[in-house]
Amino acid sequence: MQELTLAFPRGPVTTKVFSGAGMFVRAAGFIAATWPGRRVAAIADAAVAALYGADLIRACEAGGLSARLFTFPPGEASKCRAWKERIEDEMFAAGFGRDSVVAALGGGVTGDLAGFIAATFCRGVPYVQIPTTVLAMADSSIGGKTGLDVPAGKNLIGAFHQPGAVFMDPGLLASLPLREVRAGLVEVVKHALIRSRELFTEIGDGLPALLAPDARPDAFGRLLLRSCAIKAEIVAADETEGGLRRILNFGHTAGHALEALSGWELLHGEAVALGIRAALDLSVECAGLAPGEAAAAAALLDALGLPSRHDFHIPAAADLMRADKKARGGRVLFVLLEAIGRAGERIAPVPDDALRRALAAIGGRC
Repeated sequence: MQELTLAFPRGPVTTKVFSGAGMFVRAAGFIAATWPGRRVAAIADAAVAALYGADLIRACEAGGLSARLFTFPPGEASKCRAWKERIEDEMFAAGFGRDSVVAALGGGVTGDLAGFIAATFCRGVPYVQIPTTVLAMADSSIGGKTGLDVPAGKNLIGAFHQPGAVFMDPGLLASLPLREVRAGLVEVVKHALIRSRELFTEIGDGLPALLAPDARPDAFGRLLLRSCAIKAEIVAADETEGGLRRILNFGHTAGHALEALSGWELLHGEAVALGIRAALDLSVECAGLAPGEAAAAAALLDALGLPSRHDFHIPAAADLMRADKKARGGRVLFVLLEAIGRAGERIAPVPDDALRRALAAIGGRC
């Protein structure tokens, strides 16, 4: 087992991150030791619940914990106020109260939904993350961002609520299609691009381990924890996204728009990979990134088998980007790279013609 301790100043709060086999038993033991006597509300989508829900409940009960599973339909559409309200009502009906601990079992949708429930249920209860996707392990389970989608846009309501621990078991990824593994690794690449040239090189050298995480769990876990440490360092310096933390949005400004325009047919990581490609072009034109560095970053995305183009309407994408929560006064703001491993710490508007060129390069049409 590998372990990482993340410290966040607001609170203060400490999150333990564990990587290795047997995470359900470890999670149950951690909850029993950290919050003795509490009831566990395990929240998972129906597909993940069918695979792993019973294992988690058994581990909790074997550790002397009272636990119950709450489920919702898989997919981004469930990350909404209606399902948050429904699960909360089910928890109250089952007798859960301030003596609760939430266990988020699943991918990014589950982590966002269950984390937001934990942030507001009885004015806030502790929670742990047990991610079952590469994307959740590499990114969304770390840093305490929780939230829901609303008609106006993605992740527009939510809260900052740090998990007490994150339990990562690469063996759980054996059930994932390779497409989802590839898409999840985009966030690891993003962390390298904005903060660590060394990690960028290690990703290229370690692609076999990254693309077969269940076959080489130790090697995968080491790279994953390196990625998590980078995100945690940024979050610790700016927990509530007042400044530096915004660099974690590299690739997401266009990525979120493309994800929505595709009707969620693009996986989040695939959309962000396209957004990164657009941001690389903008970084060359507007932030002085060397063209060779942009080409090297794009080549790594190619090596991961991620899309380089997608058909979409540029004006529609621009409208969505102007509605993004990071936009100001209707202006689209971007995180740009100055070099591999160094993002500019200020999000900045880009010229409309430069944005059109960058979007056209990834398949956009007027």
